[in-house]
This record gives sequence, structure tokens and C-alpha cells, in this order.
Amino acid sequence: MINNCILTGALPSELHRCRHRLSSCVRDLREWCASRRLQLNASKTELIWFGSRSSLSRLKPEDRTLEIGATVVKPTDVVRDLGVLFDSELTMKRHVSKTVSTCFYHLRRLRQLRRHVDIDTMKQLVSAFIFSRLDYCNAVLYGLPQSTIGPLPRVQNAAAWVTLGLSPRDHVRLALKELHWLPVAHRIQYKVALVMFMVHDNRCPIYLSESVQPVSSNPVCQRLRSASSLDYTVPRT
Repeated sequence: MINNCILTGALPSELHRCRHRLSSCVRDLREWCASRRLQLNASKTELIWFGSRSSLSRLKPEDRTLEIGATVVKPTDVVRDLGVLFDSELTMKRHVSKTVSTCFYHLRRLRQLRRHVDIDTMKQLVSAFIFSRLDYCNAVLYGLPQSTIGPLPRVQNAAAWVTLGLSPRDHVRLALKELHWLPVAHRIQYKVALVMFMVHDNRCPIYLSESVQPVSSNPVCQRLRSASSLDYTVPRT
């Protein structure tokens, strides 16, 4: 059995072509599985359309589905890919909400251990159970409004209180400085900056280096002063 998650999106004018290409891709995948004595589980296949709310509302119900053999796959509003929850409008609110809920669950358990371990041990536990979730794939949160990522700093503040055994009335900024913890927004920026440094230094996978290109390589910008900079252009998606 293979649990196949399909992520797709298209302009309304390209809807039929996109559905045809997607159906062909799934058909080839079924044939590949069958040749290796595997079976594609259509009942576990998920389909999602990405777009703005107005664009998605223009899609007809019959155009939103996908046929896989005798099974008709209906679209869903949220899918999970590598542990990240993507909603149809790419607001990432569901992913942030799930991350916050899971982190507070573990913080309540860690609070019960605070009296039995020292600060160094507690810092390691918080790093393993909390920051591993806050930092996981946090680059997808870059550029989101503060109203969306606002719950994440509250998790970090609660983790600082638990680690140092403080009360909610204590100032959390001094606690974060004492623990040498970057704020959540800066952790996201650091992750993106680190990825771009790896791209610039040719120490990244090929699929990352091919997703961006230097401004100097663009023939339109070669005569501009920006061509001598180290800036990169990202294709519009």
C-alpha cells in the first residue's frame, strides 16, 4: 500500500490541462507500482487545490475532483507533507496552530520535571521537545504576518519560564537573553539566511540552487547596477 499525497494548483484557464497531466501522472505511478507488485491505495490519496479564496470559489465541484481508476478523489482543505500542514490558501494557520498545541502539551509535562532536574538538563529537554518543533521547516513561515506566527513566541516565552522556573509575572525578555535564545521571528530569518548562504557557497542540493538565480545572470539586468550585487531572483510561483 502507498499513501499518496497530491499537491497541485493551476490558473482557472489551465484547469483542464492540469487535471489531465495530473491524471496521467497518477496513472504512470499506478503502473510503476503494479510492475513491482505494489498497489496504489486510492482511498488514502489526497487532493488539494492551492489558490486564493476567490479563485477557489470559481472552481466547479465536478472540476475539483480527480479520478483514479474507479475511485473519485475529492479535494481536501488541508494536507500533511513531511510533517507540515498546508491549507488550500497557504495561510499556514493550521500548521502554526498544530505546532503550538503540541508544544504546550509537552511543556505541561516538562513543568512536572522542573523540581527534579537542573537548568542544563531542562534546557536540553526543551531543545529536544519544543525547539525541535518550532525550528522544523520554519522557513515556510517566512514572510507571514505577525497575526499568523504570533502564537509561536508565546510558546518560546512559556518554555523560558519553565526552564528557569520563573513566574508569569517575570519579564521574559531578560530570560531569553540569559538563555541566549533568538526570538522566533529571528530564528525564521536565520534559517532562510543560512539556506541562501549554502546556495551562494555551492554547498546545497541541486534542487535548491536551481530554484534561484543570481541577478547578474539575467540578461535584462546585466546593464543595471544591481547586476554587480550578490542578490538573487526567485521565479514567480
